[in-house]
Amino acid sequence: MDLFVVVVTALWAMLPAYVPNNAAVLFGGGRPIDGGKTMGGRRLLGDGKTWRGTAVGWLAGVLLGLGLNAVREPVADAVGVVLPTFPLGALLALSLGAMLGDIGASFLKRRTGRDRGAPVPGLDQLDFVVGALAVTLLVEPGWFFETFTLPVLAVVALATPLLHVLTNAIAYLLGLKDEPW
Repeated sequence: MDLFVVVVTALWAMLPAYVPNNAAVLFGGGRPIDGGKTMGGRRLLGDGKTWRGTAVGWLAGVLLGLGLNAVREPVADAVGVVLPTFPLGALLALSLGAMLGDIGASFLKRRTGRDRGAPVPGLDQLDFVVGALAVTLLVEPGWFFETFTLPVLAVVALATPLLHVLTNAIAYLLGLKDEPW
């Protein structure tokens, strides 16, 4: 498999996981998931993790994946790469897993005494990837292993932090985020 094919496959396969947290930032808000509860004097998650943001993020990832399925053939022809089709289970798992990974990272940050928005390099860039891949592996193992080969996973692990930093910097400059990470 040549590098171009691996990169295109990796980015295509992860798009339904890349979008949910961005959609949650844009359209979230409302009631916090943790309901204001604390553990050890610190919030469980904080005000940044809301039911609406989680639902909107999950839905955005699923809808994007359905759209990708609809345009898969012409895009594949245009780029010359056989692109994976997303089964519904994979779409649900990738987007929900991304949201759960981010929620899990927020929980870890609160337990280690970090405030909302405090940077944790590595965790901030890959939390949603770990969540998305783990849930997808549980829900659609056959599709997971067919799609996420070792080279594809390597590209995901390398490209995601770069994309994460870039998109967060843009969101910060546009006033959509309070911090650029």
